[in-house]
Amino acid sequence: MQSKSISNAEPHGKMPKGIPYIIGNEAAERFSYYGMKAILAVFMTQYLFMSEGTSITWIHLFGMAVYFLPLFGALLSDMFLGKYKTIITLSIVYCLGHLVLAIFENQEGLAWGLALIAIGSGGIKPTVGSHVGDQFTTKNGHLLEKAFGYFYLAINVGAFISALLTPWLLDVYGPHIAFGVPGLLMLIATWVFWLGRDKYITVEPVGFWPYIQQIFTPETAKILFRLSLVYFIFIAVFWSLYDQTMSTWVLQASRSLMDKTVDIGPWHFEVLPSQIQAINAFFILTLTPLFAFVVYPLVNKLFPLSPLRKIGIGLFVTALSFVVSGWIDAQMEAGQTVHFYWQVLAYFIITAGEVMVSITALEFAYTQAPLAIKSLIMAMYYIAITLGNGVTIIVNHAILTPIEVESISAATTGMHITVVDDKTIEEGHRIDLPKVKSIYQTNTNDEGEIDTTYLSGTFIAGKHDISSNQLEILDIDGQAVVYQTLANHPAKLKEVTLDYNRYMGSAYYYFFVVLMLGAAVLFIPVAYFYKGKYYVNADRVE
Repeated sequence: MQSKSISNAEPHGKMPKGIPYIIGNEAAERFSYYGMKAILAVFMTQYLFMSEGTSITWIHLFGMAVYFLPLFGALLSDMFLGKYKTIITLSIVYCLGHLVLAIFENQEGLAWGLALIAIGSGGIKPTVGSHVGDQFTTKNGHLLEKAFGYFYLAINVGAFISALLTPWLLDVYGPHIAFGVPGLLMLIATWVFWLGRDKYITVEPVGFWPYIQQIFTPETAKILFRLSLVYFIFIAVFWSLYDQTMSTWVLQASRSLMDKTVDIGPWHFEVLPSQIQAINAFFILTLTPLFAFVVYPLVNKLFPLSPLRKIGIGLFVTALSFVVSGWIDAQMEAGQTVHFYWQVLAYFIITAGEVMVSITALEFAYTQAPLAIKSLIMAMYYIAITLGNGVTIIVNHAILTPIEVESISAATTGMHITVVDDKTIEEGHRIDLPKVKSIYQTNTNDEGEIDTTYLSGTFIAGKHDISSNQLEILDIDGQAVVYQTLANHPAKLKEVTLDYNRYMGSAYYYFFVVLMLGAAVLFIPVAYFYKGKYYVNADRVE
């Protein structure tokens, strides 16, 4: 395959001229993406009154779309537009998605905004990553690992800053500003990428039929089969755990039994639940060079540390992070207050797993494919993330049992639900309720405006009177009866369906521990017998 702009290649083994523009674009784009995603769980539950179960489903459905659409982005790039035009075109769609989120504060706006962002972000993912690799030839291929290191560094610089800033913007200025700032950064990302248009080494699209002919070859089939075993099973399970740092871990931090205060010398403040995840990006920035220059060289003295061995060890480490999360929830189940430092420990462990699994797998995906199908192989890596989010959705739906409600009533004694002849509900398990507009609480704020809070969200099942089928509703920590102030708004609502969570708290996390450990053990023989082939751009004609 001939390159369009091979003259831009560095002749003396230097870093390609286009890399700084790609890295700058990636930092701003990742700020926009992670800033928006950091506040989704809180926005859905506290501003749109969604239950925890519903918000988890929305977040992971969005994750599935974001990481499935790279397949179409890769095909669009390799067959028709090329990487540069694909990235520019879909970045505009990406910006429109942010604009919709910033303007509309409702579920319809959320759905359309996330859909547009999924198309834009998902479509450019495989092309941006492979565009980095396209800048290198055999003369400077030894710098590829360093460039991917800078690439991943840019991702996490953007993620770290945005995860600290956007929750604060949401808390102080509300959703419009909190979603608007990431949108502005995406616009800047598009502009930065456009500035480098004359510096890139670009690869011409090959067209539909030539591309199909290159795909359906015995050699390509072998590559796709080998990588599908690694990515669609084992890497997918890793992402089923990792992506919960932006859903279940944020919701865990939102509970009142998690102490979120920082008291170090002169610094005394409280962090927001969605800000804690910023520590993941900080750990990436520190652990990536530590592993590259200290840990990996030391381990290599004991035994050769191949990419697949790094991934295998990382899978075991990732399982340990959910042991910590399960322990946290177990303490809160018992009514104990847990400091968020324990969640920081969980983030440290899962970040160590990320360094070994995600960074290694990203580079491995690129090096295992010839030039013609590199975007497609990168798309396979992202589809593994789609499958991982799908696993999380399936598990969350499997543990929910829909239960028909005969009536809902509010009184000074608290909130009670009369269920329809169901004796399976146990005290202490979670209850997800849809937004019930006929039951609400009003308060007057400092500006004299009336705020209305509707009955919705995630609660704890209290005492269940089997003879009358009346169920008492407690707050999420199970410490108090909710909506006692609703005495002036008695209500009855027929045929409401609630979701009963049969596996509360720690058991949920321990399930994923077992799932991850099982995948890690099965990965050992796969890594041992894997026979791959290393491709750098030696197949490019210069």
